[in-house]
Amino acid sequence: MTVLPTTVLLPTLRKLGLAAAAMVLSLSAASADEPTLYVGAYGGSFEQMLRKDVIPAFSQANGGAKVVVVPGDSTTTLAKLQAQKGKAGMDVAFLDDGPMYQAIQLGFCGKLADAPVYKDLYDIARFKSDNAVAVGLIATGIAYNTRLFKAKGWAPPTSWKDLSDPKYKGRMVMPSIKNTYGLHALLVEAQINGGSDTNIDPGFKVMEKSIAPNVLSFDPSPGKIAELFQDDEIALAVWGNGRVQALRQQGIPVEFVYPKEGAVALGMGVCVVDKSANEALAQKFVQYVLSPPVQALLADSQGVAPANRKTQLSPEVAARVPGPDVIGKLIRVDWDVVNPKRADWTQRWNREIEQ
Repeated sequence: MTVLPTTVLLPTLRKLGLAAAAMVLSLSAASADEPTLYVGAYGGSFEQMLRKDVIPAFSQANGGAKVVVVPGDSTTTLAKLQAQKGKAGMDVAFLDDGPMYQAIQLGFCGKLADAPVYKDLYDIARFKSDNAVAVGLIATGIAYNTRLFKAKGWAPPTSWKDLSDPKYKGRMVMPSIKNTYGLHALLVEAQINGGSDTNIDPGFKVMEKSIAPNVLSFDPSPGKIAELFQDDEIALAVWGNGRVQALRQQGIPVEFVYPKEGAVALGMGVCVVDKSANEALAQKFVQYVLSPPVQALLADSQGVAPANRKTQLSPEVAARVPGPDVIGKLIRVDWDVVNPKRADWTQRWNREIEQ
């Protein structure tokens, strides 16, 4: 799950080029024929869940309204929002919290209409501007190879400082700063070593001197990480609890650790696109996704903690996602501070960490 630096937005948009323009034009033409809600959302299992389990019931409850999913990761969806600005296009957009704050700052997200469901959300799920909301919460922490740890006689990791232990030399995956998980690790390392979001130097120092020597790969792709864990080539990875759950379902021997200093919150955000041609329906869609039944579905299928505190989960699902006690302890990133610095940090990371 990536966060899009400002300097990457325009190049990404250029890469989309005619395809993005065609998408905007086609959506505009379709909207002229019939009221259709266009939802920019994550692809893969998330898209499948929306199509199969969420959209049919929503459509039935709203007079047969047509809902079309426009799949893409956060980077692609943010670039599409830039391409369609001022034109008819997506009505609802799902983005990770970092890119979502960028979308808000760029004026892509309108205000959320007041509704009772928002009073049921955890505070950490609310965005400061009320232009977006998190529909699910993921924790960034440490994944470890239980089979390898047992063979080596190692105790499970408990702290972010364990990433610096030289016994893991060449046995760790640290996602690049271009990935949310890698950025979270940098921010936490700065914090626990005397720095902060506004003083990132201690984080870079620890990354360069102590953590980077342990890293076998900076590749954050789920397939690559699954392969490295399965082959016992790595002992540790900075990863999200939902991703770890997906690995476990593949039979890979991994466990997720919430470090004692705190895991970092990653919000799966959603907003109503500013000046949506179908704003009333878009507002209803966001509210529907925040309802307890859909929240339970998200937890089960995507491994995210519900944003709605009234959601009831089965014991089996509850064991796989951050519980209320964990949610209250998650570290929250101040994206208004971090996003403007992201491009500079990425350049520094490329010079000093991934050499």
